[in-house]
Amino acid sequence: MKCENSKYVKLGVTGAVTMIVSLLCFFLLFRLPAVFQAVQSILNILAPFLYGAVIAYILAPVCNRLEQWIRKALPRSRQLPGTLSIVLAILLAVVLVIALVVLVFPQVWESILGIWAVLPGQLESAISWFHDFLNNQPELQAWWDGFSSEIILKIEAWVQTELLPAAQNVLSGLGVQIAGFIGTLKNLFLGVLISVYLLASRKTFARQAKLLLCGIFPKRWADLIEEEVHYADKMFNGFLMGKILDSAIIGVICFVVTSLLHFEAALLISVIVGVTNIIPFFGPFIGAIPCALLLLLESPAQCLMFLVFIVILQQLDGNIIGPRILGNTTGLSSFWVLFAILLFGGLWGITGMIVGVPLFAVIYDIVRRLTNWGLKRHDRNDLLGT
Repeated sequence: MKCENSKYVKLGVTGAVTMIVSLLCFFLLFRLPAVFQAVQSILNILAPFLYGAVIAYILAPVCNRLEQWIRKALPRSRQLPGTLSIVLAILLAVVLVIALVVLVFPQVWESILGIWAVLPGQLESAISWFHDFLNNQPELQAWWDGFSSEIILKIEAWVQTELLPAAQNVLSGLGVQIAGFIGTLKNLFLGVLISVYLLASRKTFARQAKLLLCGIFPKRWADLIEEEVHYADKMFNGFLMGKILDSAIIGVICFVVTSLLHFEAALLISVIVGVTNIIPFFGPFIGAIPCALLLLLESPAQCLMFLVFIVILQQLDGNIIGPRILGNTTGLSSFWVLFAILLFGGLWGITGMIVGVPLFAVIYDIVRRLTNWGLKRHDRNDLLGT
């Protein structure tokens, strides 16, 4: 009798929990705008902590490596290596950011202003050059003249109807823009301070998270979750850090070659190529297209040379530099890499294209583990590893 009552109690609790979860899902489904607005408000409030967490996550490997070196140099000291490693990592990051701002941004801005100043004349020169190139093809020449005239009219209309009003709106809302920029700087500054606390307490937080995990889940599930978290950390850290290093090398190579070839705005082109190279698969195309268009207005010959150089550079990166730095860190085939980029890029834009590959690799690993567990449970060991 007691067993039957216990059975009915479990059924009743299960039904009540199912009803509550269903009502909660129903409420969230029909209150999505309010839910999204509440989540956005919370994220805005916690922006400094999010910035701090990202900065701490990026600097944690640097801190760990510096701490190992300092402990070897100062074996008797306990607190100093940890503190000194955090200070050095923060100083290194600040110096790199300042160097980027002081050395690169002014030249990039100067290149942009110079291109904007000569853009109309270069556009007319390019149209005239192509017109002369089609002298032996009068039909194509006539089509090109009409097409180029239409394009120029559309550009002028776009400048008058969209670009100038947009610029006026930006200038009229300059106070709001400045306030937003100051707010972002404030959040970044607070994020740096918070990252120091996170880095100093990273080992404590790791122990607390493990205690919480072991307190909530059974040992088997706790071990599995911990193993998957370590795998996710390895995947994100290895992929993102390797991709940043790979893109920096590609940017430097691009700057050296474009400078030797006397390309206009060599630094601007190198920055675009290096930054967009962080995006897997589509990055080289995204970066090469605007650079090629800029060079096309300056010199079609330089544009052709640049395209040939980009093809060679990307082959060098894809077959030599990238594999040596990254290896096969994700374990995904080319199809799933493309799928992850398109999926998460559509959801989160450029950020999704960057983090989509390691994120999907983690999801793929979880699905693989669940599949193997199901095969073992159903005594289908013959299918494991296929």
